[in-house]
Amino acid sequence: MTSATLVPRLRTDLAAAHFSVPGLTGLWGIEADAALRRNQRVPAQRALATLAAKLGRNEPAATLARLFLLGDAVPRADLDAALPTLGAVGAAELGLVAADGSADVCPLVDLRPYSFIDAHGAGSWWIVSDLGELALGHPLGETHVLGIGGASRTLSGLMMPTAVERALDIGTGCGIQAMHASRHAEQVVATDISVRALELAALNAELNEIDNIEFRFGSLFEPVVGERFDHIISNPPFVITPRAEGVPSYEYRDGGMVGDALVEAVVRGAADHLTPGGVVQLLGNWEYHDETDAFERLERWLTPGALDAWIIEREVQTPGEYAETWIRDGGTRPGPDFDRLYNAWLNDFEARGVRRVGFGYLLLRLPAGDAPAAGGEAPISAPTLRRLERLPDALGHNPAGLGAHLAECLAAHDWQAQTDDARMLRTNLTVASDVTEERHYWPGQSDPTLMTLHQGSGFGRSVPLDTALAGLVGACDGDLGVGAIIGALAQLLDADEPALAAELLPKVRALLVDGFLK
Repeated sequence: MTSATLVPRLRTDLAAAHFSVPGLTGLWGIEADAALRRNQRVPAQRALATLAAKLGRNEPAATLARLFLLGDAVPRADLDAALPTLGAVGAAELGLVAADGSADVCPLVDLRPYSFIDAHGAGSWWIVSDLGELALGHPLGETHVLGIGGASRTLSGLMMPTAVERALDIGTGCGIQAMHASRHAEQVVATDISVRALELAALNAELNEIDNIEFRFGSLFEPVVGERFDHIISNPPFVITPRAEGVPSYEYRDGGMVGDALVEAVVRGAADHLTPGGVVQLLGNWEYHDETDAFERLERWLTPGALDAWIIEREVQTPGEYAETWIRDGGTRPGPDFDRLYNAWLNDFEARGVRRVGFGYLLLRLPAGDAPAAGGEAPISAPTLRRLERLPDALGHNPAGLGAHLAECLAAHDWQAQTDDARMLRTNLTVASDVTEERHYWPGQSDPTLMTLHQGSGFGRSVPLDTALAGLVGACDGDLGVGAIIGALAQLLDADEPALAAELLPKVRALLVDGFLK
């Protein structure tokens, strides 16, 4: 039978077994669920064994969880019962299990449910990837196809949900970003240098009935030469890996270049593959060399300045911290091999003068021009956004991710960039619904000593307030224009109105761009 016959059977059986995120949590409980996130399976194994003893049978979802999430062999008869229309034979034909005629079958892949909420609402899929360290019991292979990890969730949460015609996912891996992009793009192209990754990504799309993704083999922009896209997404293999003998080079995280050159290549190549107004969103690492700030290097990557850029650094690690993170990520545990790899990482960083490594989000955009004349293309405008900032603190509350917030911030930036001061003064603004104000007083005093504006969602920003700005924000209820509010404040504060406007308008623009005012 072909996959066109087998995959629908698998889909039917998984649904019938209630093989879902809440279903599994119900089987083994919250504590076992938390332990699995720490890569510990014993609590889940014990919970499933207790359940089977209590019921006198194995629930279909429990069998599938033992096999595909915990990596345990299960009786062939149990798998046939859990997948009644596909059966163990069909699962073997799809490459999901090894069924060699023995009484037990063993997993060949990780297959698990995945649930999410984005701007389009709640969704759930099943995702196939290669077996992880938990199931393998040893370090990952260099051609390992990663499932959904922390970086995957971060990028999917950042993905702007704006409807577009064409999207591109560079380095698709198991296909998760392309699948998310399929919810707002009419057509998605997904690329990877791994044939195995493309096969699994195509299986995931078929399993979840997503039919608007085209998969192509190749590195970075090579498979899309001469093509342009409205939205480019990439969780590229950005991990900085020593080019030394004996150091594993994992396809899912290592692009084969020295240092942070792969992220630089994506940044420098983006403009040639964007439509006017098109956006690139990616995760990346960047190096701090000797006494040079990493943002100086990022500025050079953006030369000659064709793109708008908003880059956010979320974390910085020392060479030692970075080495420990990624050696452990590959499944190597403390011991002689770990020490050997640790030395290789530190030798590489020392030889190249790397003193720290930053991690964060990059959002790039090819500015849109004015509307095109009949039959012509729109000219490209000059970039207006160049924002590089460090936001290491906790994010605000964003149940559906940051994507919608980023889109709103870009729209607000564009509006205020095209709005002169005279029009801004005539504009009626309101305070965003998630904004609160905090005031501190010395005991017995009527005037506050400290005022701060807090954002509940988005990046959870806080902005210090002086008396004038606090008064302006407090009066932004949509009834009065900014100019009228400033005029009233000038009278109350006995201030020069033009001077007060000149002081407050840049702050109003900043509050608009960050989502405090609308």
